[in-house]
Amino acid sequence: MTKFDMSIFDVPMFDLHGKVALVSGAAQGLGQATAIALAKFGCDLVLVDRNLPGAEVTAETIRSLGRRADCHNTNVSSPEAISELFQWVDQAYGQIDFLGNIAGDGVLSKPEELLITDLQRALDNLVIGRFSMCQEAGKRMLKQGRGSIMNIGSLASTTALGRGHVAYSMAMGAVVQMTRELSTEWSHRGVRVNAVLPAQVLNPSLEARIAEDPNLEKRFLGGIPAGRLGRPTDIMGLAVLLASDASAWITGALIPLDGGNLAMNGGGTPGHQGSSVQTFRP
Repeated sequence: MTKFDMSIFDVPMFDLHGKVALVSGAAQGLGQATAIALAKFGCDLVLVDRNLPGAEVTAETIRSLGRRADCHNTNVSSPEAISELFQWVDQAYGQIDFLGNIAGDGVLSKPEELLITDLQRALDNLVIGRFSMCQEAGKRMLKQGRGSIMNIGSLASTTALGRGHVAYSMAMGAVVQMTRELSTEWSHRGVRVNAVLPAQVLNPSLEARIAEDPNLEKRFLGGIPAGRLGRPTDIMGLAVLLASDASAWITGALIPLDGGNLAMNGGGTPGHQGSSVQTFRP
């Protein structure tokens, strides 16, 4: 029997000291939670958000943890602006080890009413922008021979939501295939690419929609066996895992962050809504 090599524990498994991460959408929600979690484990951060004052609030929290944080209000749907951002990273840090590719707005519209200009805007925000971020980070990571990219997708990439999500779902489908392709192209050169697929995670936009439609939260919870909506902090442990060497053999994965939503059959009933034992014939 082969003796287990205990030297693997000589370096803390989730240690991010010496690493630099760029996180978009860092002013709130999943982006803010990701950035703070990475800093807690030793990472320095480049924070990107059009809400620059909000990003600065995140930066202050990170600095209080003893880590460096710099903020930029880069337009993440613009390849030119993204290129300039990474040129700045080259000068300021000289490396990039992790990309949290999170920011990007969608569009809600009935399919028969969706304007092509609005579809193009969604694709610019969620596909072109995300690919440009991956491309710029990937070039640098490939030169380093190491790096990890976490794309934020959605369950809408693999299942249909309805309710006017056609443009968003099309874009998220592209993000999933982009993740698979980049992983296939780059993983043998040391660059891992994964996608996290959230269900409904509370943020100001979703909270406003719930306030407008009192039945919306109940509808969402009907498909979430865990019995609650997601919270931004739910991504923290996963982000640290994907940024660290502890996930060295995880690449090309589509990881649901959904309280069991994807696992449940469309006609299923969450346990918290179930009834007592019954006998039935299939």
